[in-house]
Amino acid sequence: MGNRGMEDLIPLINKLQDAFSSIGQTCNLDLPQIAVVGGQSAGKSSVLENFVGRDFLPRGSGIVTRRPLILQLVNSKAEYAEFLHCKGRKFVDFEEVRLEIEAETDRLTGSNKGISPIPINLRVYSPNVLNLTLIDLPGMTKVAVGDQPHDIEHQIRDMLMQFITKESCLVLAVTPANSDLANSDALKIAKEVDPQGLRTIGVITKLDLMDEGTDARDILENKLLPLRRGYIGVVNRSQKDIDGKKDIRVALAAERKFFLSHPAYRHIAERMGTPHLQKLLNQQLTNHIRDTLPGLRSKLQSQLLSLEKEVEEYKNFRPDDPTRKTKALLQMVQQFGVDFEKCIEGSGDQVDTSNLSGGAKINRIFHERFPFELVKMEFDEKELRKEISYAIKNIHGVRTGLFTPDLAFEAIVKKQIIKLKEPCLKCIDLVIQELINTVRQCTNKLGSYPRLREETERIVTTYVRERDSKTKDQVLLLIDIELSYINTNHEDFIGFANAQQRTAANATKKRVMPNQVIRRGWLTINISIMKGGSKDYWFVLTAESLSWYKDEEEKEKKYMLPLDNLKLRDVEKGFMSSKHVFAIFNTEQRNVYKDLRQIELACDTQEDVDSWKASFLRAGVYPEKDQKEEEKKIQISVSMDPQLERQVETIRNLVDSYIGIVNKSIRDLMPKTIMHLMINSAKDFIHSELLAYLYSAGDQGSLMEESPEQAQRRDEMLRMYHALKEALVLIGDISTTTISTPVPPPVDDGWIAKDPR
Repeated sequence: MGNRGMEDLIPLINKLQDAFSSIGQTCNLDLPQIAVVGGQSAGKSSVLENFVGRDFLPRGSGIVTRRPLILQLVNSKAEYAEFLHCKGRKFVDFEEVRLEIEAETDRLTGSNKGISPIPINLRVYSPNVLNLTLIDLPGMTKVAVGDQPHDIEHQIRDMLMQFITKESCLVLAVTPANSDLANSDALKIAKEVDPQGLRTIGVITKLDLMDEGTDARDILENKLLPLRRGYIGVVNRSQKDIDGKKDIRVALAAERKFFLSHPAYRHIAERMGTPHLQKLLNQQLTNHIRDTLPGLRSKLQSQLLSLEKEVEEYKNFRPDDPTRKTKALLQMVQQFGVDFEKCIEGSGDQVDTSNLSGGAKINRIFHERFPFELVKMEFDEKELRKEISYAIKNIHGVRTGLFTPDLAFEAIVKKQIIKLKEPCLKCIDLVIQELINTVRQCTNKLGSYPRLREETERIVTTYVRERDSKTKDQVLLLIDIELSYINTNHEDFIGFANAQQRTAANATKKRVMPNQVIRRGWLTINISIMKGGSKDYWFVLTAESLSWYKDEEEKEKKYMLPLDNLKLRDVEKGFMSSKHVFAIFNTEQRNVYKDLRQIELACDTQEDVDSWKASFLRAGVYPEKDQKEEEKKIQISVSMDPQLERQVETIRNLVDSYIGIVNKSIRDLMPKTIMHLMINSAKDFIHSELLAYLYSAGDQGSLMEESPEQAQRRDEMLRMYHALKEALVLIGDISTTTISTPVPPPVDDGWIAKDPR
């Protein structure tokens, strides 16, 4: 279409603004524009009305402009106005324009003087205007008046910042001449976002209201608080003129006469007044648009490319097409299966870096939580020895036994094996819950089709719960198998001969190497405020000791604590602390660290606390027993002769050895059983049977019924795509080879202390 010249640049931006505003989107584009800022009653509205030559803006006290007004002025032979939200309706009476602005403002903000950043788009066609686009923003205020929100100052400031911080926005800073320029709210906020003054244009209003004998000559000559683009003075109608319906054309003639006749301004009269300001803004905005067009074009192209792949699916979209629904259902189910498998098996894409989930959490249940539950079942020595002695006595009856009876060993072992059922079933419950959480997480991607998501979640969850009972039956069968035959020929079993030689000390000796590191990590030591408060240290737990260091390098050791006679104790979380706490104490009532009877250790989560407790259990540091239970057991004394004591000790060692074998076997078989009967089975079901279940669950059409949010999102995406394409076509029609006026050179922007007179 060739070069249509610079005069088409402002209408082009108007079309772009309309294209994106009509779909309720900004597309994150910073379109070139002029934002009008100033304090309340600075004269912003009067300046805009002088541009149009009509009274059309709301008037009154307090905050009158409560939503941004995007005012597009278009030079035209006819005179009328249009609102973007009232398409097709032409306003010839500008009093109706005022009423419509007030009504549209109240529609979003209510009538309680609240504000909203959602703009009103108004286009005015007139032979008296130059092509120009301005944004009228609420006047800055300091104090909430009447029923205004108490934080109104911050709300208005935030709204202004949304517009004027953009590099593509020129700032028209309006300041009344009868106030101190150094206190100008408009210049102050403009200076914050545009310290070099590249985008700021100063406007001085109310020159006719200055005290007699004073003038604003130094300001208008750009000598006081200079701006690179300078200042322009205007004289608006007074409130009396507005109330008296003084014609704006008469007011503009009076303004012209004021500058020509005033001794301080007559030499710059040609550069003052509303017509000159309008002409200057037209030129500045046109040049600004020209300079920003290449960057705008690049941004439009990149956004179009990012949308293209997603839109491709919707280009020939027909909601009622059964073929599309069948294909979409198949794709959704396949993707759900892939996502579920990735969550379980692990995947490198979209890794959660804040929480464990899926397979990682199941792994922790298998190898930390389940062993922890098993170790918690550690024998109560006194109770166990009492049971063994009763078993031996009952087997011997009235006779005094000379040999250790096998039946006592089997009775005690079977009783201990039966206790394994509870932690095994608890482990399955934990895995089931995590599997169901994983299913819910994976069905989130089906949110576009609520019925499909609901049915998929129901079917898979039902299947998982069915496998729950089968898995539990199998695990209980494993324990029954262990009970059915006590294999005393097992290669790891110590046998009677070795059991008789072992002492109680050997029986309870730790099975880990003394120098083996069981765990490393950060913990917080809680100490009273008087003694230095809480501190974080790097802890190293071995089979023999607990040490802590200044940091992970483990160079500066703070303390090493032997594990002998130590136990764990739960501690309630402090009132002011968000951390979870447990404690270590000495069973012999000795100080553990310095003059402290116990050390309180804190972790960020309860999960970390449980994990550390499991590590301490591996090192042989067990939780304390209930105090009342302990006292009760102390009172029970079992009188035994030396021969019976030797028999009890022998069976105790045999039980310890055999239960160790059973625990090792169960720890190995539990994860395998759960993986085979529950997790792998669920994966196979999703891949091979889920689709058939969905087809039989109901009408395929209702399953693939879109959610209103998805339909809205698709429509918005398509509208955005077409708006971007239209915008690129519009920009492509404009050649930017026209030479623009360069930005004025820098000026001394220091606050020059000079007497205006």
